[in-house]
Amino acid sequence: MSTLAIAGFIMVIVFMYLLMTKRITAMNALIVIPILFGIGLGFGPKVGAMALDGIKKVAPTAVMIAFAMMYFSVMIDTGLFDPLINRILKASKGDPMRVVVGTALLAGIVSLDGDGATTYIITTSAMLAVHKKLGINPIILPTMAIMQNGVMNIIPWGGPTGRVMSALGLEASQVFVPLIPAMVAGTIWVVFWAYRLGLQERTRLGTLQIGAAEHAAADFSTCNIEGSDPDCAALKRPNLFWTNLLMTVVLMAALVTEFLPLNVLFMIGTALALMINYPSLKLQQARVAEYGTNVIPNISMVLGAGIFTGIMSGTKMIDAMANVLTTSIPPEMGSHMALITALSSLPFDYFLTNDAFYFGIVPILAKSAATYGISAAEIARASLIAQGCHLLSPLVASTYLLVGMNNVTFEELTKSALLPSIITSLIMLGTAIAMGVIPL
Repeated sequence: MSTLAIAGFIMVIVFMYLLMTKRITAMNALIVIPILFGIGLGFGPKVGAMALDGIKKVAPTAVMIAFAMMYFSVMIDTGLFDPLINRILKASKGDPMRVVVGTALLAGIVSLDGDGATTYIITTSAMLAVHKKLGINPIILPTMAIMQNGVMNIIPWGGPTGRVMSALGLEASQVFVPLIPAMVAGTIWVVFWAYRLGLQERTRLGTLQIGAAEHAAADFSTCNIEGSDPDCAALKRPNLFWTNLLMTVVLMAALVTEFLPLNVLFMIGTALALMINYPSLKLQQARVAEYGTNVIPNISMVLGAGIFTGIMSGTKMIDAMANVLTTSIPPEMGSHMALITALSSLPFDYFLTNDAFYFGIVPILAKSAATYGISAAEIARASLIAQGCHLLSPLVASTYLLVGMNNVTFEELTKSALLPSIITSLIMLGTAIAMGVIPL
């Protein structure tokens, strides 16, 4: 095993250990650990350039996250989502279990657009106030959103499937269609997990009285979530409800149709939202400063993730790790290459970027599997099984948007969602094997 590979594995282990034991924040870990390892490996003079390359790649995502969070904070404060919140509360009859299950189902529907950031934005915007009003554990909403999006991330217009189809020269009918039963099984598991968590919350909280539910959203805004502004009612803009709704619908339509890049769309949307709802420059500045308390920590982590991936790529640690893992498979296990690919995709796709895994490792696995009569399509399907937990990787930028909008930490989300998400992948794998689309 090469020095670079050993260093890469040690770095990942150190990173996860320090993160999970709360000895260091995610942002500091993403920045400091790779720099120290890069210097230790003798890349000191080049570490800065590597880090900057990584930052450049994630900068557009950081901008998108910052302005998306501000835009929807404005919309929440103005009361745009109050009618929807009241209707959801009435439909749920104040039952936390129904709300949690509804959150999972909503995340699944929205995930059909293939974009994680959009899923998190819409699901959180629609459900966050309801969860808070009922007193539901704040980690449950992001847990359900990321678990369900992990299942739906396999759709052909999503990033992972598009990458593997491009890398192996396959069509959606060869990769995606055979995996549909596995996705159904994964969704059933996610809904069951939502039902289980919802029952726990129902036992802990009881149900909200219907009369209270009908008026639950009347005083909701980001400022009184945090208790930092005594004049929350002054932020409401009921007279601009239809203007804000039209603006948001147009923004979502432009986002789905990719009329402009996401970061540009949200920059424009935030500027318009602030000017229309809060014409006073003093009030605009106050709202931006208020939103910044949540925005800055999350974009800091995204930029830190850029340093992490930039140094791992620049030092070739990722390449060395991939080479070790792919060449360590014994020849006698070759006939089980599809199963090996599926199981190994869990750590591969968690610790590596999608590009590194699907363009770097999967083609090597597919080439090796071909000598044992295993098709490239079967390897492609197996490689996608890890999407059940991939989105919890610290290298996935949209996850920081999710934790930021829900005001939870990355560590809390990992502890809540990682194990059930791994089970999601295993259930999908078992279903695919049973259906014969991934051979043993």
